[in-house]
Amino acid sequence: MSLAVATVSLTGCVSKKNYTALQDKYVALAKEHQATQLELTKSNTSANSLEERLAEAQAANRDLREAYAMLQKSLDQSIQSGSQSSVNIAKLVDEINASNKYIKQLVEAKSKSDSLNMVLTNNLTRSLSRDELKDVDIKVLKGVVYISLADNMLYKSGSYEISDQAMATLSKIAKIIKDYSDYEVLVEGNTDDVPISRTNIRDNWDLSALRAASVVRVLQDRFGVNPSRLTAGGRGEYNPIGDNSTVEGRARNRRTEIIVTPKLDQFLDLIDQAPEEGDVK
Repeated sequence: MSLAVATVSLTGCVSKKNYTALQDKYVALAKEHQATQLELTKSNTSANSLEERLAEAQAANRDLREAYAMLQKSLDQSIQSGSQSSVNIAKLVDEINASNKYIKQLVEAKSKSDSLNMVLTNNLTRSLSRDELKDVDIKVLKGVVYISLADNMLYKSGSYEISDQAMATLSKIAKIIKDYSDYEVLVEGNTDDVPISRTNIRDNWDLSALRAASVVRVLQDRFGVNPSRLTAGGRGEYNPIGDNSTVEGRARNRRTEIIVTPKLDQFLDLIDQAPEEGDVK
C-alpha cells in the first residue's frame, strides 16, 4: 500500500495562512490513518498474504504516527511563536502609548508656557507709557521673556546707582513679575567695550555685575519681589548685540536685561516622567 507522508518545515514564525495549511494536512493525515486502520481490519479477515498486509499496514501506521508527531510539534511551535509575537506587540504598543502620553505632556507644558509668556509680554507693554517703551525692549525668545532696559534710562552716567526716572518703570515691571510667581527672574548687566576704571569699579565686569545687583535690590527692597526668585549676573562687554565701533552700537550694548523664565524644576519633573526605552525582543 502506498502512502504519502507529510514533511513539515520547522523554521521561522508560522503565519496564519501556513497555520491553516498545517491544520488541513493534519485532517488529511487523520483520514488516511482511519482508512489504513480499516484496511488493516479487512486484511485480518483475508487468508491470502495476511502477514504481508499486516506488515504493510503496520509500516504505514508508523509513518502516519511520525508525520502526526512532526505536525503536532510544528503546531505547538507555531502557537508558542504566535504567543511570543503577541507579547512583543503588546509591549511595543504600551511603549508607544507611554511615549505619546509624554509627548502630549511636553506639548501641553510648552503651550501653557507660550500662552503665559504672551500674556506677560502684553501686560508689560500695556503697562508702560510710550516714552518708557523707547528705552525698554520686550521680546520672547525660545520660551523666555527678555526685558531690555537702556543704560541711560536706568543709571547715572558711569555709575550703578538707579536713577529716579527708572524707579517708575521698574515699579511697573515689578508688579507684572509679582503676578507670575512661578517664574524665575535673572537680572543681567551688559556694557560696551570702553574700559572703565573708578575707585570702586575695577573694570566692565565689575560695572555690569554691580548694575545687575542694584536692579535686584530695588525689585526686592522697594517693590517686594521675592528674593528667592531673583538672580543677579554681569556679562561685562562679552555679550554685545551692537557694533562697538559705532556710537549707536555701544549704546545698544550698554543695557540691563531682566530675563523672566519658567522654573526649571517644572520641566525637570517632566523629564523624570519620560518613559524608559525598552528592548522589544
